[in-house]
Amino acid sequence: MSQAHQDPDSAEQQQRSPRSPAEWVSFAIATCIVALLVGLVLYDWVTQKNQPPILSVTTKEREIRQNQQQFYIPFEVTNIGGKTAESVQIIAELRVNGKVEETGEQQIDFLSGGEKEEGAFVFSRNPRDGELVVRVSSYKLP
Repeated sequence: MSQAHQDPDSAEQQQRSPRSPAEWVSFAIATCIVALLVGLVLYDWVTQKNQPPILSVTTKEREIRQNQQQFYIPFEVTNIGGKTAESVQIIAELRVNGKVEETGEQQIDFLSGGEKEEGAFVFSRNPRDGELVVRVSSYKLP
């Protein structure tokens, strides 16, 4: 009563069929996608994360509006750096004939890398009557 005893590994190898071309193509595509994602994450990490905050502010002078003797001057501040900035302070000055006639301040609590925030300054004088200077004056790192 002896039965032929087969090795479990060899029986498993006999039951597996070779991979079809469709399986190989699917595997190759999936591998390429994963490699691309890993490469993009590494590229982003190397190029962006080590940069300090780089802040720029622009006014939307075409969108200045007047309502009840007040002028609303919209602006947009952008962090094109890699690190987050907190307590971003933005100052606007309206100069008429070289003299500062009005000032305004805004504070953005949190601005991460690549993020944009919008706001508006409100002045009682028409900013088109003088020179409007809007700038980032300070920020702190978290």
